[in-house]
Amino acid sequence: MASSSENPENTESFLRKRRGNPLAPDSVSHDSCSETAQDEDKTKYDKQVCESIQTGTYWLTRIALLRAIAFIYFVAFTVAYNQNKQLIGGKGLMPCKDYLRSVKRYVGGKIGTAALAYTPSVLWLMDWTDMDANLDGIALAGMALSGFVLIMGSANMIIMGILWILYHSIVNTQPVPNPMSYYLHHSPWWIHRFETFSNHFIELVVPFFTFMGRRMCLVNGVLQILFRPVALIISGNLSFLNWLTIVPSLACFDDAALAFLFRRSGGARQTLLKIQSEETAGHGPPATKGVLIRRVLNVSLGLLIACLSVPVVMNLLSSRQLMNTSFDPLRIVNTYGAFGSITKERTEVVFQGTMSVNHTGEGVIWEEYEFLCKPGALDRRPCLISPYHYRLDWLMWFAALQTYEQSEWVIHIAGRLLANDSTILSLMAHNPFQDREKPRWIRGEHFRYKFTRPGSISAAQGKWWIRKRIGPYFPPVNLDGLRNYFQSRNWPLPDTD
Repeated sequence: MASSSENPENTESFLRKRRGNPLAPDSVSHDSCSETAQDEDKTKYDKQVCESIQTGTYWLTRIALLRAIAFIYFVAFTVAYNQNKQLIGGKGLMPCKDYLRSVKRYVGGKIGTAALAYTPSVLWLMDWTDMDANLDGIALAGMALSGFVLIMGSANMIIMGILWILYHSIVNTQPVPNPMSYYLHHSPWWIHRFETFSNHFIELVVPFFTFMGRRMCLVNGVLQILFRPVALIISGNLSFLNWLTIVPSLACFDDAALAFLFRRSGGARQTLLKIQSEETAGHGPPATKGVLIRRVLNVSLGLLIACLSVPVVMNLLSSRQLMNTSFDPLRIVNTYGAFGSITKERTEVVFQGTMSVNHTGEGVIWEEYEFLCKPGALDRRPCLISPYHYRLDWLMWFAALQTYEQSEWVIHIAGRLLANDSTILSLMAHNPFQDREKPRWIRGEHFRYKFTRPGSISAAQGKWWIRKRIGPYFPPVNLDGLRNYFQSRNWPLPDTD
């Protein structure tokens, strides 16, 4: 994630501030030899000192980590900016204003510490008159700050804290397959066995390489990145989840290992060589009050994380282990378990509409809606969007594993489709009633999807999928029939104008 175009002055300032050294910048080469300026304007060189980046320091690693997390923040806030209004905005599928009001009632009708503890969000402190503007403001601020860190390669705890608070403030949601999923699905049996074995080995054994010296630590970093995140990124659209898991693995690489990511004549490498040469010569900066305070804060943070991790570890050892659970309102330490149990089949909900007055009559033609990415039309190639994320497509996969009574927002979508609502339709790839009359009925059909076999007749016809109808997911509905359903849940009636 580290860029080769770092700003020399900014990066050098960042490195020296982190080190606590106020020395002015010097010009040091990236290569095996460095040229040290001797005159005041640093434009003439009269001495060459053979020098290389030493192992065991992590100044460049910090820049790489910052840029990596900033990249993921930028993608996440971009997703929020493009989709929040449609999903949780004022006219969204599940307005966050309604959720915040329900939390407010639950904690006693006041916006105080209880409300902030239950749902930590800066939205509590904002005017709810125009919630769309609030959501856009949060997303744009996050994009601006993360973009700054990504480009400059530097940040402080204030910037990173603001990014965390902003993304935490967004009231949020089976991977969506990509083209490679098709081929990996049809891999020989021994490849799947190898995947299972390597996954267990890398998750349960390889992490201990971290404590076995520099070389084994580097091996750990390489294996963690290549065989887990990268392999999963290739195999499916898991949003930025697996991109995020790359970030901790970067800490396995020291400056010498990551130097290739930085421009040879760039300020970061020059400053690093200067710092290392000073420390080798025993001219490192003395411990200042600020350095000591930072050390105390680091130890305190470590102790805090250790304390918060106790219930997580106890849950891990429990026979009734909870998946995807947070044990504190700020979700600082959590249990991970995106796929605590793996389904062997993929089912999908397909929305269909008709303009027929009587949906039970003969000759009724049902036409299908298409989502942006999730499986639908049999001949549509799986999309490739990672690390971007279509949140509604993702949620539709979970809805297919439940009933519509458990996922009532599916009926909310049906009502919006009956009104040709542009807000919801902007999250879809195909509206069969575009520039036509509105559909009179909408229904949800439940299908079981499978990849076609390579070389089969279906594959030769250009089909990626075959499907079999399971049955109705929800019965045909119209606007009149949904009126009471919407009113009982305080949902606004779809605009039929």
